[in-house]
Amino acid sequence: MPNEELLFDVADLFKAFSDTTRIKILFALMGRNLSVNEIAEAVSCSQSAVSHQLRTLKQARLVRAERSGKNVIYALSDDHVYTMLAQGMTHVCE
Repeated sequence: MPNEELLFDVADLFKAFSDTTRIKILFALMGRNLSVNEIAEAVSCSQSAVSHQLRTLKQARLVRAERSGKNVIYALSDDHVYTMLAQGMTHVCE
């Protein structure tokens, strides 16, 4: 059995997937990097709502941010995030 701290971290990771807006943001970032404005447009949410959810996703290390001039560009952190989303869709659709 993994130790309590590791179990807590895994539980927190899955909590980050518990909001449909966050899931939409992750899907929007699959295969492309986007600014907050572009994400807001893609998921039909306000910029402030997207920024709030991005903060949670960054804390869970599911997305990463890079500054590009005045904009901050967001991307999935790594291939594991893509795999988790794809596996979740496969599981739900079976």
